[in-house]
Amino acid sequence: MTTAVVVGGSTGVGRGVADAWAAAGCRVLTLNRSRPVGPGAELLEHVEVDLAEPDAARVVLRSLPDEIDLLCYSAVYFTAGRAPLAETTERDWEAQWRINVHGLWLALHTLLPALRRAAPSVVLSISSEVVYNAGPMRAGYAATKAAARGLVESLAQEEDPDVVRVVQALPAQMVDSPGIRARRPDDFDYADYMTGDDFGPLARDLVERRAADLAGEVLVVDHGGAFRPLGDTLPTSQSRPAGVSA
Repeated sequence: MTTAVVVGGSTGVGRGVADAWAAAGCRVLTLNRSRPVGPGAELLEHVEVDLAEPDAARVVLRSLPDEIDLLCYSAVYFTAGRAPLAETTERDWEAQWRINVHGLWLALHTLLPALRRAAPSVVLSISSEVVYNAGPMRAGYAATKAAARGLVESLAQEEDPDVVRVVQALPAQMVDSPGIRARRPDDFDYADYMTGDDFGPLARDLVERRAADLAGEVLVVDHGGAFRPLGDTLPTSQSRPAGVSA
């Protein structure tokens, strides 16, 4: 059976990937602090982990299966709301680095042997348009996601694509998730937002073809599930003008 691990798989994009992999017949382990709930949760194996505690997280990661066919890293820390750099707390700044960068490094560094043993395996890293657009009021998020991109792109060039195939994917629009909802007013309209399910077609393709022609690619996932290479066109910025809350 294909073994899949989703770090940050209880909600949002990670949950969409986890559900799609489970529906495709994979054994799916979701690594989160919170247990997945709702339809399909019974198909997911919850492994509790707190990436803010790297020593404990490393122990959990080392306890995973010896062969991992698919790995998705979707864990992310946004902060409670957008704020100018001068008003960003050191606590939030450090938390973004712990989850968005060091957690990614820790997962890759620890699980690479298991991924190599399952050759050809796939690493799917969930990126963001902020990598290419930066933007006011989110310097920490932009900096950490750009650092994650550099880390993943370096890995893609280091690994033999016949063994480990590394893919990045980012949503074309905002994604409805608990983290986003915590930052929005109660009456906010999410009708135009993407959901984690929009990543289902890409996730299923990665199961079926093991990223045969996608190694090293950065993909944009559109509302509805279509996906395409980023190419030379910058993704649409989700930044708001400075001074506008989000």
